[in-house]
Amino acid sequence: MKKLTSSDLKDLKLLKHYRIIRKWACKTCNLNDADLELLIYLEAIDLFTKNDFKKGTYSYSWDNRRWNRLLKQGWITVWRNRNRTTQKYHIYKVSTKCKQLISRMYRIMLGEEDMPTKLFENNSRYSFTVLQTAIRNVNKDKTR
Repeated sequence: MKKLTSSDLKDLKLLKHYRIIRKWACKTCNLNDADLELLIYLEAIDLFTKNDFKKGTYSYSWDNRRWNRLLKQGWITVWRNRNRTTQKYHIYKVSTKCKQLISRMYRIMLGEEDMPTKLFENNSRYSFTVLQTAIRNVNKDKTR
C-alpha cells in the first residue's frame, strides 16, 4: 500500500470546500462547529473513554454541557458498560448516525455526492440564503 504524502492530499483537494461542507453539516444536524470537529476526532480514534473525550476538547471552546448533549442526542453511544469490578469505566464510540454524517461529508468533499439544499429553500434569513448560494457553487464545481 502506498503511503500518502502531503502533495497527494493537495491533489485530492479535500479541504477546498471544507468550510461550506462543515457549515452545511452543522446546520442540517443542529451541531456547532466545535461539536462536529470533536466528533470527527473521536471517530478517528474509534473507541474512547470520557477521559479521551476531555483530552480532545482542549482545543475547542469550553462547553461543560457538550458531553451530555452529544450523548443525549445520540452522537455518542456506550460500547461497553462498566461493572465496578473488572471494568472501572465505560468505553464509548461514535454512533452510526455520526459515522454516516462523517462519511457523507467525505463523499461530498471528494465530489461523489452533492449537498442537498432543500433545508434552506424556505428560509429567508440572510445567512441561510448565503449558505444556499455557496452550496450551489460547491455542487457546480465538478473538480472538487
